Amino acid sequence: MAAPRDGFEAVEAEGNAGCRGSSGMEVVLPSDPAVPSPLCPHGPTLLFVKVIQGKEETRRFYACSACRDRKDCNFFQWEDEKLSGARLAAREAHNRRCQPPLSRRQCVERYLKIIELPLTQRKFCQRCQQLLLPDDWGQHSEHQVLGDVSITQLRRPSQLLYPLENKKTNAQYLFADRSCQFLVDLLSALGFRRVLCVGTPRLHELIRLTASDDKKSNIKSLLLDIDFRYSQFYMEDSFCHYNMFNHHFFDGKTALEVCRAFLQEDKGEGIIMVTDPPFGGLVEPLAITFKKLIAMWKEGQSQDDSHKELPIFWIFPYFFESRICQFFPSFRMLDYQVDYDNHALYKHGKTGRKQSPVRIFTNIPPNKIILPTEEGYRFCSLCQRYVSLENQHCEHCNSCTSKDGRKWNHCFLCKKCVKPSWIHCSICNHCAVPDHSCEGPKDGCFICGELDHKRSTCPNIATSKRANKAVRKQKQRKSSKMKMETTKGQSMNHTSATRRKKRRERAHQYLGS
Repeated sequence: MAAPRDGFEAVEAEGNAGCRGSSGMEVVLPSDPAVPSPLCPHGPTLLFVKVIQGKEETRRFYACSACRDRKDCNFFQWEDEKLSGARLAAREAHNRRCQPPLSRRQCVERYLKIIELPLTQRKFCQRCQQLLLPDDWGQHSEHQVLGDVSITQLRRPSQLLYPLENKKTNAQYLFADRSCQFLVDLLSALGFRRVLCVGTPRLHELIRLTASDDKKSNIKSLLLDIDFRYSQFYMEDSFCHYNMFNHHFFDGKTALEVCRAFLQEDKGEGIIMVTDPPFGGLVEPLAITFKKLIAMWKEGQSQDDSHKELPIFWIFPYFFESRICQFFPSFRMLDYQVDYDNHALYKHGKTGRKQSPVRIFTNIPPNKIILPTEEGYRFCSLCQRYVSLENQHCEHCNSCTSKDGRKWNHCFLCKKCVKPSWIHCSICNHCAVPDHSCEGPKDGCFICGELDHKRSTCPNIATSKRANKAVRKQKQRKSSKMKMETTKGQSMNHTSATRRKKRRERAHQYLGS
């Protein structure tokens, strides 16, 4: 479920900003971890703080984990805010109203009835995005309804459902057939028997289709996705309504146990997780969620297998490489370009900067992953991995250094390879785009300026927090003092005005007598 924000440049800028740490939002741990986070329609909220280099940390607040736009989910609460019972009750009522109209069990019962219907009675309302039983036809008589829905169409719900294209929330840019088939073939070649599909509905479909059509294929799949519409098309052991940004199962413990059983089947052997998160999402909450899934998988491992890792394919733009590797140091990026059906830019076969920036990050050794030679990928014996056609081995870096599919050039001043469009800036003392600003944000930690860590892991963070807390208290005292003076001034002004009014009334009476 790839989700660029406002085109290639915006996503790349965001990825690079996340790497250099100039300003932006950070997810932080609550002051008291024992206190549960407030709930919004998308499950537990996350605690955020806005950080700007050179300026103090602002007040922490809770906001929706899945929606970056307040228009989609307007939840907002300061960390230290106390809510009245009336407001809490109103929030709970709002959360209930935002839930899907049908329960998971009701969806399964309807699906079992629909597949038993004759072809002429199987219908799908395109306006409501809902499979219809004969009793529903009257309510949708004026809607655009698709008739004669075949079993094959029911097995490919991503082709029936309109993609959700809100770029900041849950945009669905679905894998093109080329990438989807490559992934299925690769998973089979690597010997996996189960695939946990986190936000990859089209891959889930193709795995199930392949298993039903090919008797030799024994791969099973479980889909975790935030789009509840898929509940109409799958049994409870094939789909869980899930938010990957906060590890929230909307159907509670029942769905959680379905996922746990799937991960721990065969003592955890033969399983891989494949995930394609929205690109607009923050890497840190995703990494926290994936580590919880890994921990769930490890629960079924014996002590002898405690060193093993859950195999993962994380599909994300290449410019988030440093952020992903910060949380998963064993991950390596493959050169394979993932493309999407319904996205104008992220397509295979384009050249230069128009190539898809989406890659596969994995903890599987790259030399075990064979990329298609018919598409120009070749094996580099020095790097011991497959690389793209123009990714040339640099003898100075001792690596195939290109990230975006173009041939990169080695800069002897920077002592590394850079993009072909970059030039070395003598003022900044590093390579950058020709029209960059030399007074732009500097690299490094927001607190101490060091380059080897981020603000959240700075050894001076405790001192910084104490200083910021003292500054906030001083501001609060100053604000309270100003309010008191204002109130006192308003009271004195009111007294003076009353006196003036009485004097005018007495003068008026005197003149009129």
